[in-house]
Amino acid sequence: MKSRYESAKNVFIDSIDIDDYIELSTSVTAYKQLEHSMDKPLKMILLFGRPGTGKSILLNRIQQKLKYQKEIHYFDTPSLSEKEFFHKLFKVLTGKELPKNTEVNFSALVDFCKNLRGEREIIILLDEAQMYSPEMMEKIRLLSDSRAVKFVVSLHKTENEDLIAKEHFQSRIWEVIELKNANYEDLTNYVHKKLLKKNLFETANSIKAKEMKLIHTFTQGNFRECNKLLFTIFEICEYYDANEPSKINYTKIPKRIIEMAALKLGYIDV
Repeated sequence: MKSRYESAKNVFIDSIDIDDYIELSTSVTAYKQLEHSMDKPLKMILLFGRPGTGKSILLNRIQQKLKYQKEIHYFDTPSLSEKEFFHKLFKVLTGKELPKNTEVNFSALVDFCKNLRGEREIIILLDEAQMYSPEMMEKIRLLSDSRAVKFVVSLHKTENEDLIAKEHFQSRIWEVIELKNANYEDLTNYVHKKLLKKNLFETANSIKAKEMKLIHTFTQGNFRECNKLLFTIFEICEYYDANEPSKINYTKIPKRIIEMAALKLGYIDV
């Protein structure tokens, strides 16, 4: 028999699928800011934030929303080599595929982009850019100088983010958009909306304000960490539902189960 918690657990499988996008006040603001920035005559736009703040799903959403209005392409997975990246870019620019072993002449590619200036504006949404080498990022910067290819560069915010920005993009980036962890109100809306989207009304109502504050404290408002914690919470609830139903309260997620999940994930020590 299927547990009543299985559907709730599956809601919090971490995903960047556009169907999993949850509209919050902060996400709407970030979307509008990015959309507005892409309309400006900018060479590069930097989107950064800590892992789990929603950078990838924002890029995915804006590509899906604007793909019929703009020439916009989402490079979601970093290429394993320069050759792979430039083969991918060549196909975007020309609509043609190069033979696998063909080396791309970078100077010729830059000249090709310069010749497109004024005729086309191609927007490349470049996710996980911290995975690219400094040499690769310098070539991307040079391509942006053509003013035919505009890059939205998504980076993880780390202790070295200022160094990364200065080293690769100094004087080139004209707009910086930072995504931050959610406050308590936004995280509450995020959790409830994800559950309500799947018609899990009783489960949404079972997460009370006091327990939601505890979830926010453990995850610091990070969406990815929130997904992990809620998945684990409902996994524990699922176990009790199947094996010791007398110990589960179906109208409220108890504090002890939240703490058990936090302990399992290493948020707290024994």
